[in-house]
This record gives sequence, structure tokens and C-alpha cells, in this order.
Amino acid sequence: MPSDASPDPYLEPLSFGQRMEVLRNRRGMSRPVLAGLLGMSPSWVKQVERGRLGVPKLAMILRIAEVLRIRDLSELTGSQAMATDLFIGPGHARLAAVAEVINAFPLRAEDRQAPPPEHLAARLSRAWAARHSAPNHRDVVGALLPGLIRDAQLTARQAETSAQRRAAQAVLAETYSLSQFFLAYQPESALLWRVAERGMVAAQESDDPHAIGVAAWLLAQAHRDAARFDAADAITHETLRYLEPLLPDAADDVLAIAGALRFEAGYTAARRGDKGVAWGYWDQARAAADRLPKGYYHPVTSFSRAVMGAHAVTIAVELHAGGESVRQAAATEATTIPSRPRRARHRIEEARGYQLDGQVDTALAMLERAHEAAPETIRYNGYARRIVLEETESRQPARRQRASQLAVRLGMLTA
Repeated sequence: MPSDASPDPYLEPLSFGQRMEVLRNRRGMSRPVLAGLLGMSPSWVKQVERGRLGVPKLAMILRIAEVLRIRDLSELTGSQAMATDLFIGPGHARLAAVAEVINAFPLRAEDRQAPPPEHLAARLSRAWAARHSAPNHRDVVGALLPGLIRDAQLTARQAETSAQRRAAQAVLAETYSLSQFFLAYQPESALLWRVAERGMVAAQESDDPHAIGVAAWLLAQAHRDAARFDAADAITHETLRYLEPLLPDAADDVLAIAGALRFEAGYTAARRGDKGVAWGYWDQARAAADRLPKGYYHPVTSFSRAVMGAHAVTIAVELHAGGESVRQAAATEATTIPSRPRRARHRIEEARGYQLDGQVDTALAMLERAHEAAPETIRYNGYARRIVLEETESRQPARRQRASQLAVRLGMLTA
């Protein structure tokens, strides 16, 4: 191996610090940025990486894994005894059926007549409504997706005029968007990228601003979750430049997706640790939400007036500002988020904030409320899994028991 090459943590027996350095560099993250996100000093990071400090305690290992978006703790520790998935949940029972139809490439024309785009759009609308109202939303969506994907693909293939083709591609793009919600955090990351990219292609073919905005919103999230912040920003900002001239006369759904993209730009900035930029985009998103009708709720992104408080909690949490997270959580307590999975995610973000602020019992209470709202959301959420796993090692017996009971409900521990 050349002397200037980085060692591969999968081929060579490396120390914890060496693994952390390699994985940090693979994320394109500097020591000061990692230190800031961990609430430590750059000197501390350097000393850990150089082996001058011992392996951190479990709580810090979990936070390093969270910041570096490490899916399996063994990647960081080198120990198969800690082969624990954090950001990948269990494979859903309906995953195989959904994967089969996504992977299929029919070469022969089907005999049946494809449903019209308007019919598919109505089915998609019912599917989104079912997702928002169901505690077991992956089960509900997973049952609907195979038929929706097949019919949307068939409608796109049988379109005869350019107008029909654009309408069919818009519906196909939204079908792939629904698929991405089902596939997120499941052990089929290749499928997630496939539908995200197919959705973007179909949206571009549709020439529909709303379809393009939704596909870009989801593709940017995929890049951000992979710590590809520059790629996430490029997609977000390019789409906003495309939408901006359309906004003065735009319908509510286009206004909403533009607002959602502005928040996504703030979310990415917060993940980077850029406080001023993050809150600046949150302000822009709030202004966009204020232009929407009071009761409006975007069916894909959940963007609305009601969700802006939850978005504020997310920005504060990503900036690792515990006190501000708790303040924002208190300010949004009276707000009702219509979607069960989105409400559960908000409770998880609150839990992160309360843990950052040292209020661990309140954090566990928020996770319990998340489980009540939508068990499938918390079961697949890496942040929730990290908090629960960390607190199963608590020195306080009551807290340890509470976290262990929640871990059993999440399928992380056996009863």
C-alpha cells in the first residue's frame, strides 16, 4: 500500500481512533466540525484518533456513530460483538414484494388496458391519506405499492400523446416517492437510490413543477443521509432556482414544496453545523408556510404552518443546542401535527433535544409517546435506537429498566 494511502478499516486491524479518522475522512468531515457536533474540542478528536486517549464510553461511541452516519457500530469499533445496526431498521415483511416489482423490467406489452392517470392520482391520494393515519404505515403502504407501481409503469408505457405521457410520468414520479418512504432505513439501500433516481427522471419527463419539487426533495434527503452535503445542496438550490419564477402564480402544492425545499437547505446547513445559514433558511420556510391556508397540509412532505415548530426543534437538535431544542419543543407542545408518522418523528426529535439538555427521563417519555403515535416510525429511526441503546447501560436501575422495556418493544432486545 502506498505510504500516503488511507488504511482500509475493513482490511487491516485498526484501532478505534484510526477507524474514526478513516470514517471521518470518508465523510469529508474536518476535525473541528466533528468536534463541534460532538460537543468536544478538536484537540480531543485528534487525541482519540492518535490513540493518546482510550476508547470512549458507549454513550460517546454511539454519538460518534450518529454524527458520522455509521450504520453498524462494528464499522467503528472493529468488534463483531458490537455489530448493531443503528440507521437501518429490520426488513419489513412486505419488502420482498415491493422489491420484486421495482426490480422487474417487463419486455412484453400487457394485454390489459392501463388505468388513466387521473385514476392513479386518486389512488395515490388515498394511499398518502392512509399512510398519515396508520400507526403501522409501512404495512399499509407496502400492501398498496406493488399494484400502484405496476399500474403507473403500464400507464406511462401506454401513453400515446405528449400530454398523456407527461401526466403519466408525473403520477409515476409520485409513486416512486411513496416507495421511497416505504424503503427508507430498510436493509435495501440500493433500492432506495433506484427509486429516488427513477422518481427524479420521471418527474423531469413530466415537466410538472410539483413532481420535480417532490422528487428533488427526496433525492436531496437521500444524499444528506449519506453525508453528501454538497450534493444535497446542489439539488435543493437548483430546484429552488427552477421554482422561484413560478411562485407568484403557483398553486398551494407548489408553494408548499418550495417551502419544504427551503427547510431542507436549512436542515443540511444544521447538519454541517452552520447555525446562521440553518436558521436563515428556517425563517424563509416559515414565511413560505405563512402564505399557505391555515389548515393546509402537504400530503408528501407534511409542509404546513403546523409543522414549522417541529422543524425548529430539528434545526436546534442538529446544531446540538440542547437548551434551544427544549425551548422550541415547549413552544410547539400545543401544536397538532395531523400525520401519525410525522408526529412520531417529532417526538423523536424532542427526545434528542431533551437528552442533549440532560433531561434523559423526559427523553425516554418522548420516545414512548413516539411509539404510541406510530410504532413503525420509531422502530426504523436510528436516533431513537441510539438513545434507547445508550440508556440500557444507564447506572440508574429505573431508567435502565425503562429503556430496556422500550428496546424490547422496538425489537432491539428479546424479552
